[in-house]
Amino acid sequence: MKKILIANRGEIALRIIETCKRLGISTIAVYSEADEHMPFVKLADEAFLLGPGPVQQSYLKADEIIEIALTAGADAIHPGYGLLSENAGFARKVRDAGLTFIGPDAETIELMGDKIASRIKMKKAGVPVVPGTDDGIGSLEEAITAASEIGYPIMLKASAGGGGIGMIRCENEQALSQHFQSIKSRAKAYFGDDVVFLEKFVENARHIEVQVFGDDEGNIVHLYERNCSVQRRNQKVIEESPSPCLNEAVRKQLHSSAVAAAKAVDYRNAGTVEFILSEQDDFYFLEMNTRLQVEHPVTEEVTGYDLVEWQIEVARGNGLPVKEQGQINLSGHAIEFRIYAEDPVTFMPSPGKLSKIESSDTDVRIDAGYEEGGNVTPFYDPMIAKVIVHGDTREEAIRKSMMFFDSYTIEGVKTNIPLFQKFIGSSEFGDGDYNTNVLADWLKTNKEDIKI
Repeated sequence: MKKILIANRGEIALRIIETCKRLGISTIAVYSEADEHMPFVKLADEAFLLGPGPVQQSYLKADEIIEIALTAGADAIHPGYGLLSENAGFARKVRDAGLTFIGPDAETIELMGDKIASRIKMKKAGVPVVPGTDDGIGSLEEAITAASEIGYPIMLKASAGGGGIGMIRCENEQALSQHFQSIKSRAKAYFGDDVVFLEKFVENARHIEVQVFGDDEGNIVHLYERNCSVQRRNQKVIEESPSPCLNEAVRKQLHSSAVAAAKAVDYRNAGTVEFILSEQDDFYFLEMNTRLQVEHPVTEEVTGYDLVEWQIEVARGNGLPVKEQGQINLSGHAIEFRIYAEDPVTFMPSPGKLSKIESSDTDVRIDAGYEEGGNVTPFYDPMIAKVIVHGDTREEAIRKSMMFFDSYTIEGVKTNIPLFQKFIGSSEFGDGDYNTNVLADWLKTNKEDIKI
């Protein structure tokens, strides 16, 4: 593998380019008109314009991206995360064009992207799943009957998609009746499939995920877990590894279940098995992300491995760099903070020019997509950078994080840095036993203290 096209943008494109350069692999960037002056375009060996800023006119143009790869002599395409990374049709087209898709097989992406099919597959593999329906719900009457059996509150979910668009919590029959048709309509509009199903809503849950890797030789390992429970609007903003809320018995069961999930689908390359953990420490399969995660750097920091390099090696057919689970060890504790151009209290995006970016701390990893003078446009997710802090202990990592944010300055746009400055010093975060409501609950009484 001598040349890789990166079908993505921003910090993840830079992240992949950096590993490729170290491995002596040439890189091809594709970019939109809005991203013409971005660092990833400058750092790549070659760069090709896709079209205007909106993703439908640029980064989602699958056929054009593949044509560029072929014309430029690429051997493979790395999709990064988001955009086309979990698009089975794109993965299949890449393979059919004679190129290597750096990720799992298209068939695996397709299976795990169907939440009903993946639920059934996991149940057969002995992986605990959230109580719910294993068939699509065709009518409101069916939904009401099923919900009464499961018990409220329930989550109404699109089988073909997720996130805030594809799911909604329903506290009672009235709410279910109100939202049923709208979720079906959204599912059809955004995911091309209006099939929906129900799952029990687990109160005060923790969101824990396990990094897994598989190769063509049938080897599957885990690289421990990440706690992703600090969220705003169902999106992660702080992730850490290892999870501070797990006892060793539950931790081992989670790891075993994640490996079992990967083995059940003969998984290859990087993947993440996501679980929710109840207040009683019961855990349930949530979904499998068939790609590299935004938060993969925390795993790199505590294991010492370059996960992008692992992806490339597996895609080359060389097998996992480390095949024995017992050889993969944890070192210390790492925390990742997603730095967004947004209001730190309302979370409304704050696009604009980054007039100043400054930090005096050199002992912290910063995976940045932008540089000083760059523009955060409204076309894409407003994440500016990821800050990853490692310490020998969680307490040390938190101390280093607090010191870092005292020296980290971004001007020109609003950011969530003031939120982190206050929140990471709180007892709610410090005790480590927080759930996915922690940030919203903390803000109710602390938002006046955040300086914007």
